[in-house]
Amino acid sequence: MAAPNIKSPTTIIGKTARVGISSAGTAVGVLTNSGSSGKVLKINTIFAANVDGSNAANISISIYDGTTDVYVARTINVPADATQVISQKETYFYLEEGDSIRATASAANDIDIVIGYEDIS
Repeated sequence: MAAPNIKSPTTIIGKTARVGISSAGTAVGVLTNSGSSGKVLKINTIFAANVDGSNAANISISIYDGTTDVYVARTINVPADATQVISQKETYFYLEEGDSIRATASAANDIDIVIGYEDIS
């Protein structure tokens, strides 16, 4: 598991990950960069949309290295029928090999996560 050199990438592919969080209180994998991918994922945007028409819900977003979660956002309130911007292009970060982005919601089936990213190799 080595961090790829992105000084002169061979390919950069724009991608979108999207996941509905179907359980409450349990971290759900949203995007994973496998340990042997030979890639780095540049995370440009993370959106959390509350699809419940009447109840607010909380969302936490973390980077998981297989052992520990480090939070990008913790217990962010998302009002009913609203979207919270968790990260935007100006605050991009890289997801290295072996890491994943996980989301934990306070209510099942209320939050959808959308991540815009670049797959760089």
